[in-house]
Amino acid sequence: MKRFLATLVIAACLPLGLQAQDSASDIGSSLRGDDPDSRPTQELSSRPGSIVVLRGLDKVTARTRDFEVNIGESVEFGALTITAQYCRKRPPEETPETYAFLQIIDRRTDGFGVDIAGEMVFSGWMFASRPAQNPLEHAIYDVWVLDCRA
Repeated sequence: MKRFLATLVIAACLPLGLQAQDSASDIGSSLRGDDPDSRPTQELSSRPGSIVVLRGLDKVTARTRDFEVNIGESVEFGALTITAQYCRKRPPEETPETYAFLQIIDRRTDGFGVDIAGEMVFSGWMFASRPAQNPLEHAIYDVWVLDCRA
């Protein structure tokens, strides 16, 4: 009797597991399909920008600062050196999204104020609509993308 009940429970749960797996794959495919830039057969409707607009937060002083970074150039924010490599903003008729590829270095000193080799604390894509998806993880500073301008 116990063996029969165990078989019945497994048989009842098996289709549920398959449905959950199918719905998870549907969610993943819808997320991948949401980004028109990820489809290689379609021409991009937007053009790369030349200036990234960022906002930085100093968690110690609770002050924010907006700043612009030209593509290929760097800007200093506190002990961070932020280099913008690329940005793109979708046109208004598409799903709104602004994203940028940033590299952020935490500058270090030797204790006497002389800069030594810094540590790369972030290198990747940041999205304006989803700042928590790929954030800078730093004890003192937060940085996120606001806009991309031509």
